[in-house]
Parts: sequence; structure tokens; C-alpha cells
Amino acid sequence: MFVPNRCFGQGILKFFQAKSPHVDILSKKGHKRRGSLLCVVEYSHTAAVFQKDVKFSKLKNHCISCTSYKSETYKLSGKTRGLVTSVPDAELEKDNLSFKDNHELDTVSSSEEQENVSSQYYEKSSCGKHKAKHVPVMVNEVLQILQPKNGQIIVDMTFGAGGHAKEILKAAPDVRYFASDRDPLANSIAIELASEHSQSQITPILSRFSEIPIHLHQHGIEPGSVDSFLFDLGASSMQFDMSERGFSLSRDGPLDMRMDGDRFPDSPTAADIVNNLDPQDLAHIFKKYGEERKSLQIAHALVEARYAFGNFTRTKQLADVILTTFNSGAFRQDKLSHHAHVATKCFQALRIFVNNELNEIHNGLEIARHYLKPQGCCVVISFHSLEDRIVKRHFLDIDIDETSNMSIHDHFRNAEVSFDVKTIQEEFMAKVWQPLSRKVMESSEEECYKNPRARSAKLRAALKL
Repeated sequence: MFVPNRCFGQGILKFFQAKSPHVDILSKKGHKRRGSLLCVVEYSHTAAVFQKDVKFSKLKNHCISCTSYKSETYKLSGKTRGLVTSVPDAELEKDNLSFKDNHELDTVSSSEEQENVSSQYYEKSSCGKHKAKHVPVMVNEVLQILQPKNGQIIVDMTFGAGGHAKEILKAAPDVRYFASDRDPLANSIAIELASEHSQSQITPILSRFSEIPIHLHQHGIEPGSVDSFLFDLGASSMQFDMSERGFSLSRDGPLDMRMDGDRFPDSPTAADIVNNLDPQDLAHIFKKYGEERKSLQIAHALVEARYAFGNFTRTKQLADVILTTFNSGAFRQDKLSHHAHVATKCFQALRIFVNNELNEIHNGLEIARHYLKPQGCCVVISFHSLEDRIVKRHFLDIDIDETSNMSIHDHFRNAEVSFDVKTIQEEFMAKVWQPLSRKVMESSEEECYKNPRARSAKLRAALKL
């Protein structure tokens, strides 16, 4: 039994049923999957139970305690949450399930999917254009660390839907804000936001991390002149929720995964990688960028499938073949004890490889160091260990090529045999970052309740020395 991330308060519940092939979205949010699921969500006046003999257990500090409900209604008291629990032989009422309105569950048909994705991030303005309404991760921590002031220069390297940007501009309306993103959709949102502010206050930039020096130079920004850099790494919620981008397991779409969209037509897609590499190269990608233990077995299965049935073109095709290599079902626990689809790590690996993400992060942090003024601040939010490892090594001035799991004996073995005071002073002066906290910062429980995406977020911040 699972208590989802929302406290409904007074109201009522509606119960939905879901077949196992359609519960990827639930599993990503941490819901346990044992057989079928009964999904419970808030409604306004009455609740209908569509599954017979549904059993609930009494939850600590919550108010539901009942058994054997049969097509009855049930009112909530003030401190009750919705529930998701295992139920045998549940049947899906419609084509799909999606989260909307702060992770409330609802049933939608496939034809309505794109409209729902759009409405999750945009609302119509008075002039008919769309405005983003994305919820940023760890925004309070970002504001507390950056402490933006009027007149400062801030470079947002991952503008996305503009959640962090809007809060920063509220705190300091007269900052000079560079809204950079490699995604053309994010760039269009930045252009719209810039049109709502005074000229030259917000500068939209369509750029990868490695390209940003060209754009900063074009706008008269010199090295050593920027007050703050902000990175919110990984794929955005918009990219995951738009099926035609090919990032998501829960929505079938073309096997693309390019964050740049069609900006670089010759850049390889995920389909190009899966359909052309040999098993050893595919296994290397899955192992290195997805930390997938069954990488070689999955790679061989993919190569055999493409010879037998033709090239992969859809995300569902890829996920289904990966699933055949697992005997434990479609879901397993990740490092955070969340239930994730067995193909998640391979999808992550392909996305990172296609977009050259880790090299871009390394380049982005080097560029930030170069352009920050002394005591300028760099804030980075990451969502998995590969990203966080690079950020940590930069901020702690660890050689990026040094093996991360070396024993203390290996470190001494590789160290200099002799040293003097001058050598120690030179090494100390070579440090370029001062971390604001030795330990990584994580989202509060309250934020995780409101925004499940924040559960895996890690924030590191450092000042340039």
C-alpha cells in the first residue's frame, strides 16, 4: 500500500483501475506494483468504488479504516490522503493514465494526450499565447543561496519552462538574466517571457553548454563578470511528457531523444544508435551511462531483435525487447527504493549518449568558473549519480580522470614520494571552488509531497575563489 504525495483534506475519492502495462507513470512516482493496481484520487462530492471486495488497512496518522466496499461512496475527514493499493484482476477503464493538477490521477484517451501535456505546462494568456506554469525543483534553496540583487548578471544554463527564472525575477526584478537552453521549445518560452519584461533584461539564448561563450561574447559579457550561474541538469518534464520527443517509457513515440530537436539534423537519434552499433558498443553505453548490470544481455537481445524484426523506430518497441531479458517483471527498485521500469536505465544511457550530456556538464562547469567573478556563485541541481559525481569532483577540485573507487593504499601509492612547503602552497592556491556545503542538499519532505520529481534532486553550490 502506498500513500501518494498529496494530502487531500476534506473531500471525496474516486477509484480507478489500471492494467499493469499502463502503470509506468505510477511506478515512476514510487507506487508499489504487485499485480494490478487500484488508484484512488480526490473528487468533489462522492466517491465510487468500481472494484468489489477492496480492502484497506488502517494507516498510521490517517483516517481510513474499512474493508469489503462494494460500489459504495466514502467521505474523507480532514487529514486523509488518497491511496494506491494492489487489487487482483483490475481492468483499465480507458486507454491511459496520467498525472495532472499536482499529481492527481485521471483517465484520458490517447487522442487527448498531447492536449493534457500542453495544459500541464502552459496556460493561455489574454493575447492567446501560452505561458509556462512549470513547478521548479528546490526553488527556495536556490533563492537562499543565490540571493539575487538588482543589477547582477545571472546566467541560467537550463532555462526549461522558466520556473527558477520567474522566482529569481520576482526577488530581483532588475537583474540582467540570460535564459539559455538547448531545447528550441524552452527557447520559445524564454522569448515569450522576455517579451513581458523591459528590453535587455532577459536575453533568450538557444545554446548547448559548450556553445555559451560565443553567445555571452556577442552580448558583451566578459570573463570574470558574471555574478551567478544556475544549472538544472537532466531532461525536463516537458521533454518526458511529450511523446514525439521519444524520451518517455510511459508514452509511445519515435525513438529520438535529442534535446536539440531538429536543430542539428545530422546528429544521431537513439534509433540510430540502437540500430547500428554492435552488441559490445551497446553494452558499453548501457553499462557506462545507465549503470545497467545486464548490459551485455540486453545488447544481444536488441541486436537479435533488429535482425529478426527490423530496425527499432518506437520507444515501446525498445522497452518491450528490453523487458524480455528480465524474469522479475516490468518493474524493479532503484537506488532510492522507487519502483522503476526495467528499461529505465537503458533509456537514460541512450539519452545521455545521444546528447553528450556528461561532457556538456563538464564543459559547462569549466565555462562557469571562467566567467564568474571572484566570490561568484554556481548552483547545480542534478538527478542521478553520474551527474552529481561530475559536479562533486569539480567543486572539490578532484581530478576528473581519477578513479573514484580507489582505496587509501592506491591513493598513497600514486602520491608523490616527497613534497615541500612550496608544493603544498601551490596546490592550495590552485583550488578554484569553495563549496558552500560539504554535504549535498536534498529536497524537503514537504516539497517531495507536492512535486515527486524533487525526490531524486541533489543540489550543490560553490563560490569561485
